[in-house]
Amino acid sequence: MYQNHLRLLSRSTVRRLSTSRASWGASSRHDNRYEEHNSQPRYPVRLAAAAAAAVFLSEEEEKAGQPRVDLPTYTAKDVMERDGATPGSRVWVSFKEGVYDVTEFIAEHPGGEKLLIGAGGPIEPFWALYAVHKKPYVFDLLEKYRIGNLAVADVVAEDPNDPYKDEPVRHPAFSVNNARPFNAEPPLNILADNFITPNELFYVRHHHPVPNIDPETYELQIDGMGMGEDGVTLSLEDLKTKFEQHTVTVSIQCAGNRRADMLQHKPVRGMNWGGAAISNAVWSGPRLCDVLKHYGWSEEKYPEAKHVWVDGLDFGPDGTPYGASILIEKAMDPRQDVILALTMNGETLPRDHGYPVRLVAPGVVGARNVKWVGNMTISHEESHSHWQRRDYKGFNPSIDWHNVDFDNKTAVSIQNQPINSMVCDPLNEDTVTVLPGNKIPLRGYAYSGAGAKVIRVDVTLDGGDTWHTAELIQDEESPLNRTWSWSIWKIEVPLPEGVNPGDEVKVTCCAVDANYNRQPEKVRNIWNLRGCLSNAWHTITVKLK
Repeated sequence: MYQNHLRLLSRSTVRRLSTSRASWGASSRHDNRYEEHNSQPRYPVRLAAAAAAAVFLSEEEEKAGQPRVDLPTYTAKDVMERDGATPGSRVWVSFKEGVYDVTEFIAEHPGGEKLLIGAGGPIEPFWALYAVHKKPYVFDLLEKYRIGNLAVADVVAEDPNDPYKDEPVRHPAFSVNNARPFNAEPPLNILADNFITPNELFYVRHHHPVPNIDPETYELQIDGMGMGEDGVTLSLEDLKTKFEQHTVTVSIQCAGNRRADMLQHKPVRGMNWGGAAISNAVWSGPRLCDVLKHYGWSEEKYPEAKHVWVDGLDFGPDGTPYGASILIEKAMDPRQDVILALTMNGETLPRDHGYPVRLVAPGVVGARNVKWVGNMTISHEESHSHWQRRDYKGFNPSIDWHNVDFDNKTAVSIQNQPINSMVCDPLNEDTVTVLPGNKIPLRGYAYSGAGAKVIRVDVTLDGGDTWHTAELIQDEESPLNRTWSWSIWKIEVPLPEGVNPGDEVKVTCCAVDANYNRQPEKVRNIWNLRGCLSNAWHTITVKLK
């Protein structure tokens, strides 16, 4: 099925991949001051850009934690006694030869409580998992909390038990936003070349190290409301053989896709995703509703059930797995096509995409499509996971970190995503050859959540005075309210009168879905402190020749 849509990479595409690799180094070295607390820039790969990033950080890193003659010396025992274990007590940590009192930092900074993992001891092991804190501005901030020197005999080296030592091999064309855990997107200018994204170029969003799971010992535990005292346990073989395998084409989009656009308006916290944190694939596996019905579960029997919790087998340094939840009506409606995916584009699910089992909830934000599924719980409330209740929510543009309330009833956890579109090729500031008839070729993607089909993509070269409708490449047979995949759009647009080769022109695209939802014009009206749901008109500038 998907092979019909898949184009082999042409020579020109390979050449563009090479160009993207050359430019990737600069973008990956970008110092994003607003990285989220669980993102990391360091990546032990053999690419020159990653090495350059490490060099970029080394000067700042060397300054932090060096001995200071103006400060007292403390022993590891002194630090250990300040672990914040009792209410009102101080929290000390050490880094290299420095001792720091981070009590106020933990209280005042979102995600600061993660530092409690290193409370009363060295934070080097903590940074081995959350290396995003190895940024120049963080080292400067850390030194503000410096109170002393650590006794030389107690200085520790980096944690030798690297949790990222067994990561999968990735495609060198990826633009790496964070390396540990790995988060990367393919080059934007090839994203719309294929309706089905090749596995090797499907964007990757991780929160923890990638687990290496033995399929022979893998178990999926389903418990909670209506599942009995001990719940049920399924092996990988059970999922393969006991249930009908269902195939569905689904696009998955990160909540932070196009966050870079919001960052240009006002700082946000989160990885600096461009526009390629979205991909489209063909997934196969048993439907979740079939699995639950097999064990006698139904909404009629348990009307108080509202959510299905999903926990992965990827764990943070505190032993907490990544988790999320979806609505029970989404899970139990066979027309919603929620599956426990075992294959991706006709191949065994890759490790980077959840091997051996990934929840695929069509039309739902990527954050709820949990990878490496190990446990599911049926509950009357949504998951208590940090990523369900304390992240991936939207707020009005006047809410910032000083006045945010994640528990406010208006701060609903993101499930579905709004209509969105991007110009993929050409890229911003590219030079475009004018075609006969004074036209320029454009290509991109459009997507809307909750199954709403894209019905139109409009393009303007004159700021919105004149619009042209693009041709759509999409699943022609899918219903207007049950289309889970994106649309690829393409068009040759006539230049406005008076615009000629040698000039510059602004290109803007705007998509419309089957509910007649249309992208908002400006980022400023949808900005939010986490940079989620970025879907304003997309505009680039190109040079004509």
